[in-house]
Amino acid sequence: MESRTDRVADLAALVGGEVVGGGDVVVRDVTHDSRQAGPGTLFVAVPGSLYDGHRFVGDAIAAGSPAVMVERRLELSAAQIVVSDTRKAMAPVAAAVHGRPTERLELIGVTGTNGKTTVTHMIEAMVTAAGRTSGLVGTVHTRVGANSIPNTRTTPEATDFQRLLARMADAGAEVVAAEVSSHALALGRVNAARFAVAAFTNLSQDHLDFHGDMDAYFAAKVELFDARRTRQAVVNIDDPAGRRLVEMLAIPLTTVGEGGDISLGDVESGVKMSRFVIATPEGQADVILPLGGRFNVDNAAMAVGCARAVQVGLEDAVGALNTFAGVPGRFELVSGDDPVRVVVDYAHTPAGISQAIATARSSGAKRVIVVFGAGGDRDREKRPRMGAAASSADVAIVTSDNPRSEDPQAIIAGVLAGVADPQQVRADPDRRSAIRWAIEQAREGDVVLVLGRGHERGQEVAGRSLPFDDRLVARDVLASLRGSQR
Repeated sequence: MESRTDRVADLAALVGGEVVGGGDVVVRDVTHDSRQAGPGTLFVAVPGSLYDGHRFVGDAIAAGSPAVMVERRLELSAAQIVVSDTRKAMAPVAAAVHGRPTERLELIGVTGTNGKTTVTHMIEAMVTAAGRTSGLVGTVHTRVGANSIPNTRTTPEATDFQRLLARMADAGAEVVAAEVSSHALALGRVNAARFAVAAFTNLSQDHLDFHGDMDAYFAAKVELFDARRTRQAVVNIDDPAGRRLVEMLAIPLTTVGEGGDISLGDVESGVKMSRFVIATPEGQADVILPLGGRFNVDNAAMAVGCARAVQVGLEDAVGALNTFAGVPGRFELVSGDDPVRVVVDYAHTPAGISQAIATARSSGAKRVIVVFGAGGDRDREKRPRMGAAASSADVAIVTSDNPRSEDPQAIIAGVLAGVADPQQVRADPDRRSAIRWAIEQAREGDVVLVLGRGHERGQEVAGRSLPFDDRLVARDVLASLRGSQR
């Protein structure tokens, strides 16, 4: 039975806030975005890096919001909840208004630098194979059952997250797999959510523009595994940070990796598919996964660990893996039967680039040609490391990723600073031109990797989002080359 708190006075008491005005005012929703404000909706004024939400309190009231939550008392006709930190108070208030949805479903949170999207999609498939209704929250898709739900962030803001979980619970979702980013953890977006399972995939350099250093980045991930938040953990012990995390845990644990509770054997992995044996405490099974990449084999093992933690049997889990359709833009083969294999992948970290190149090599590629770039207005420290990682390819071309407000040439220069021999790496800020050049250079047996943007359909340039899908561009180039050969 859901426990719902609607009165302003009750919400204020929940977070130690002061009520100014009508404590008996009832609210049915919570938002931090004044554009979503309206009758029955509590507006939370959150100070942000660009804008202070207190500037938009008037807009929210004008839209019909009967109450606001603020960090200082304002001269208003609407009811107010005054707290010292609106961001901290937002999640528990949203959870209360929406009836504490994580008490009505099992929430699996997956965190880590790489693999979150694929692992959550695999969990979704396993839960569905077991005959249970699943929910998915993440970068590429957010959905309950077969119904897609719009989402703009990997992990939604606390008000949106609690509303989304309530919608999923109301729709009958029994298990929800959610990507949990380090930003979400640091900013409290998943506070007040109770996790049945928390999973850790790996840790490598990313987001240091936000966290500052790797220790702070790791510390943000660790927050998901607090015993007050999460019942049990699934951790990749093949990753050094995973082994470090295991030593810190005070909750029941499933280890994944060599010597772990769940382990892998007889692994064969190419570009198109992988074969392996997975061993669990309940037994072992042969898997034929229609995805390439050793990292996807590791992702599958993590997903099995998570599914097992919510009582999905090994037979259902393996059945889901054997028929898994993949994830858009995650090591996605876009070249069909062409003699040149072209793969689009979201790899946008040094470790991700290295893994993608290693996978292409292990598939028997004659040469590996890589197209990649670094995002603008993001972690600058990783740019030269991305260049160094791409140097292991036979041919590399540095291009624009999402330059955002930065000069594309300056971003490229930062990447080239890490390349052993810049004369051996081509640079072209025009991504379409770079993809065409790479595919034109390829010969039969080569693998072309187009990295960094994966499923994305728009390129962020100077404040605009321009239509651009690496998969469509690559397919267009291949089709034009086939036409010219005919």
